[in-house]
Amino acid sequence: MYQDSFANSLKQGPWAKVRAFTTRHVCRNSYWTQGGGSPVCWAPMRLALTAVLFLAAARVSAQETVGEPQESVGEGDAPEEAESRMVQPIGPDLLYTRDLPDDELARKLRDDLPSLGSISIGFADRGRVLNAVQMPQDSAWIVERPAYAFATRETVDALMLVFRSVRKRFPDSTPARLSHMGTKDGGYLRPHRSHQSGRDADIGLFYRGDRFPPRGAPRERSIDPARNWALIRALITETDVQLILVDQGIQDVLRKHALAIGEDPRWLSQFFGGLVKHARRHRDHFHVRFYAPRAQELGRRIQPLLALRPDQNRTVHVVRTGNTLTQIATKYSTSVAAVRKANGLQGRTLLKLGQHLMIPLRGTCTSCPLPPPVAVPPRFVPPDPLPSVESWLGGINPEMATAE
Repeated sequence: MYQDSFANSLKQGPWAKVRAFTTRHVCRNSYWTQGGGSPVCWAPMRLALTAVLFLAAARVSAQETVGEPQESVGEGDAPEEAESRMVQPIGPDLLYTRDLPDDELARKLRDDLPSLGSISIGFADRGRVLNAVQMPQDSAWIVERPAYAFATRETVDALMLVFRSVRKRFPDSTPARLSHMGTKDGGYLRPHRSHQSGRDADIGLFYRGDRFPPRGAPRERSIDPARNWALIRALITETDVQLILVDQGIQDVLRKHALAIGEDPRWLSQFFGGLVKHARRHRDHFHVRFYAPRAQELGRRIQPLLALRPDQNRTVHVVRTGNTLTQIATKYSTSVAAVRKANGLQGRTLLKLGQHLMIPLRGTCTSCPLPPPVAVPPRFVPPDPLPSVESWLGGINPEMATAE
């Protein structure tokens, strides 16, 4: 009985398909083994062998193919950081480096690069920096990641001014917290889309009682409006800020506080939603981008001259769909080996969509993105308060004055 039931189960169960597959009727082109076992089907074997060979070939050439895009886990997903896609041509060609004639600039670039000071090349999301300055430590602020605290001199000076302004207003406050700025040579800094050309900085929020909220808790309920508003106000009125990214919920709290202490509503409307923009994943910090006019203008001027310095003659390429190392090397008139060496790519390294590659150049780059001329706009200075009736000490009463 046991044998009969087992035989029936083979006929009706999943083993029936396997058994049918190993018969002469289904597998015509088969070879029966000498031991009398099941036949070997050549057609399926050829198909399997072809698949194995295909996968092996794909692995060998993996270093020259673009892999699947990898989602960033940080603020790098914010499209508002992509300066190269949003920048508009403004201003004349030269405003901030007129003291350097072209021949003098070329000489210093070739023979005395440090004398030029900080140089911001390219864009915040596609660039790098030369002669970067490291943010120092101070009682008014804490540099949380010193290895990532490099930027242009103008950026560092602006941050120091702002942090000291807040400390002067709130002498008993804990220090401001400075997180990522950039690496010593600039370029891609995981997980950010920007922070590449020495003009970006992430500044932590101030919290009530200096108590950090639990992970995932709404930050707008825990922030200290007074100190955070003092920080924003100093950035806007005392430095040349290009952009401030922070979550809309944080903005709402700060704007409400500013109105409550008597700030001009029309002045606030000039920069909230414009200069100060909403960005997702910016709920626990301010992402600040500064103008660094001299460094930016130097970068724009020396970019076509970098062939004079082979050690610095590099550009950044962002990997797109269909890119291969051969394709990229051909575009910039360089070699695959040079691209591999500059980026530490191993034999089977897979390129990723959006990956930033440093490309060593052999001559002047004709396809490198060149930023437009720089022109720093006027700062958002609040209007002077109108004198009240109680403060009138004589002369024409401003509330009684007429056109006559």
